[in-house]
Amino acid sequence: MKRRRRFWNVVDKLEAAIDQGVYHVGSRLPAERELAETHQVSRPTIREAIIALEVRGRVEVKTGSGVFVTDTNKVEASDKPISAFELTQARALIEAEAAALAAATIQDHELADLKQSLDDMQVPEMAIEADQRFHEIIAKSTRNNAIFMSIQNLWKLRRSEPQIIAAYDDVCSQSDEQRLQEHTCIYDAIASHDSSAARKAMHNHFNRLINSLFAASEKKALEEIKRKTSETRGLYSISHLTQ
Repeated sequence: MKRRRRFWNVVDKLEAAIDQGVYHVGSRLPAERELAETHQVSRPTIREAIIALEVRGRVEVKTGSGVFVTDTNKVEASDKPISAFELTQARALIEAEAAALAAATIQDHELADLKQSLDDMQVPEMAIEADQRFHEIIAKSTRNNAIFMSIQNLWKLRRSEPQIIAAYDDVCSQSDEQRLQEHTCIYDAIASHDSSAARKAMHNHFNRLINSLFAASEKKALEEIKRKTSETRGLYSISHLTQ
């Protein structure tokens, strides 16, 4: 708890410094070592704070160059649509590692909540909400607020973008039993505190999901081709001339 408070204190102080112009848009933040000395915290705490600031859109981490203050207005204005494929890949990368971490950090009461959400997934009218709760419990049990915030933001996209909602509805409604089996495997691995198995189970879940998204996309593309071909055939057909 003390480490988490230190981490959020650093986030608050750095955000205040950005808002006050101490670090202006486009400028590079001091090196990790310097920030750790300035705020009298460990370097891992600084890393967690930077991740949180990046999730909030306040900074951009450029590998090999450093951490730069972003223009939040520009970020909002230049937002590009995110596809269901991009979202699923991002979720797979982040949530698999969250599951691995949760397997080592989850507490008994959280396991009980996770099991309850798994049971609720078997009730059709509760399935979607239970699915989200399942993933959020795992994220929260990592004890890493940056990870929790990242996964929450990904779920906001999942539940708010019309194209993503439609794409997921196409595949999720056809695989309720498979989805339940995959989540059960994730639960069993985390309950056994097996990080490697938890990561693999989460990867398997998202691998099946993204393949299903591709299959649904291909099916729609073929249907569209057939529709256009039918229209063209009707336009150029000379069958009426041979009657």
